[in-house]
Amino acid sequence: MCGIVGYIGTQEAVPILIDGLKKLEYRGYDSAGIAVLENGIRVEKKVGKLAALEESLEGITFTAQTGIGHTRWATHGKPSDENAHPHTDCTGKFAVVHNGIIENYLHLRDRLKEEGHEFISETDTEVLPHLLEKYYRGDLVEAVRLVIQQLRGSYAMVVLCMEEPDKIVAARQDSPLVVGLGENENFLASDIPAILKYTKRALILEDGEIVVLTADKVTVFNRSNHEVDKKVFEVPWKAEQAEKQGYEHFMLKEIFEQPKVLRDTVRGRISDDNSSVLLKDISLGREEIKKIKKLFITACGTAYHAGVVGKYVIEKLVRLPVEVDIASEYRYRDPIIDPDSLVIVISQSGETADTLAALREAHRKGARVIAVTNVVDSSIAREADDVIYTWAGPEIAVASTKAYTTQLIAMYLLALYFAEIRGTLQGSEINEILTSLRQVPGQVQEMLNDTAQIQDFAGQYARHENAFFIGRGLDYTVATEGALKLKEISYIHAEAYAAGELKHGTLALIVENMPVVALATQPALLEKMISNIKEVHARGASIIGVALEGIAEMEEVSEKVIYIPRTHPVLTSVLTVVPLQLLAYYMAVARGCDVDKPRNLAKAVTVE
Repeated sequence: MCGIVGYIGTQEAVPILIDGLKKLEYRGYDSAGIAVLENGIRVEKKVGKLAALEESLEGITFTAQTGIGHTRWATHGKPSDENAHPHTDCTGKFAVVHNGIIENYLHLRDRLKEEGHEFISETDTEVLPHLLEKYYRGDLVEAVRLVIQQLRGSYAMVVLCMEEPDKIVAARQDSPLVVGLGENENFLASDIPAILKYTKRALILEDGEIVVLTADKVTVFNRSNHEVDKKVFEVPWKAEQAEKQGYEHFMLKEIFEQPKVLRDTVRGRISDDNSSVLLKDISLGREEIKKIKKLFITACGTAYHAGVVGKYVIEKLVRLPVEVDIASEYRYRDPIIDPDSLVIVISQSGETADTLAALREAHRKGARVIAVTNVVDSSIAREADDVIYTWAGPEIAVASTKAYTTQLIAMYLLALYFAEIRGTLQGSEINEILTSLRQVPGQVQEMLNDTAQIQDFAGQYARHENAFFIGRGLDYTVATEGALKLKEISYIHAEAYAAGELKHGTLALIVENMPVVALATQPALLEKMISNIKEVHARGASIIGVALEGIAEMEEVSEKVIYIPRTHPVLTSVLTVVPLQLLAYYMAVARGCDVDKPRNLAKAVTVE
């Protein structure tokens, strides 16, 4: 998950490396470090957030024009100065930064120790510079090639060599690396935001490729050591999209960007008369869609919750059975897939390791795969048979908000597209839902125009250490996301329960003044939900209700009520989650938490 940057050119490298690491700190912030070519290789690294490294660099003059940097999310070894990247070899000739996991590092480490190499860290990464020391014979590219032949696992590794100061060499396997192309300078990064300030021209490295960067040239080689003619990718994002633009936190900025990104994700995908969905990028034919017997949706974290909403919507509108799997479990349960199955994978980054592995397992079993992702030309986008892009722009905060709601839009569009082709909805029904869907971005904006009530609620409940979310049907799927948002950024223990299950154990956890967020946006389930809320209220819970405008019954059973604009019942998930995002955000702020960088978490999970 860690963040990697690299620079070679005519400017001072250190400011560019630090700036790039700031853009990537959402990928890990246990420690940070840089290595530059300046009278040999000079390494500076520090445990803690990037600010600790910056402080240690104050007063030091650098003139280096080549360097690499790293911000770490710890896997092997606790956060410490010793375990921070970059790592060097015994001679100090090589410096390496690495993202991924070297699965056979213990074997390699033991073998290298027997050969006399000395290790100072607990990390798997440190075997890499020692292997380079072992295999280097005057050709850095060949040494890197020999090293990666020894490795099992995933890696994005970037190497400096004191004896070849005119180049940076990098290699990739199952961990992302992007090359930024400049004028008399070139860049490397784990993710696009790190290079946006400097260039929009990029190369996306594929698994098994090695890249050589000099100030005026970029050369890519494949596994067979043949030079590859890579297509230049023009990044569609603007540099300012990766900045806070006056907001206190990226998370708040991204919550408030939702009206725009929802419009962007819908734009061009609904016919002018709201009669049909237009998914021009989907090559799956109409007859193939009609033959589908079952769907599988697999994803991780927030994207998994979007998949659960997708299951609800597809089964309701398309009348197809859907299984939803956490991607890290999917391939290990040996799912039963046949040629009439379709697999949908969801990933904001398009690089989530478990989701990518699930995609490959689906392909291995002969299934067709549709990806829902936010990053063009990401690994998942390249390997899927079809892609629905969510035009959310860069999402920097670890806690996903706008990516989730655009994923929901993608699931709605896909469900309605299938429903039209399979004839499971009448034209008037499709028109009604699509007409309502067009209104959703404006309705989200309406809710964001006044957040004072939610800020007030957050202040009242922020000191509680436990909270529960309850709902039925579609509301329960959203409750799971609301609970995740609260616990991941405020560290309040929060759980979501299907309200109908309260009597089967959950009520034992309800104590006096326990905050319970009760979602009641489904008209068909409203009476049952009101009864469930009364059960919780009778045990002394403090109820925050979320309901459609005009549902006065909620005020009789809740201390507080948040109303959302009326929409088609199947679309409420996009609206309901917004106050839950805000509630989590303001409670985290009230508790003094680091909202954008919650402890122990990172944005893109690119290791298993």
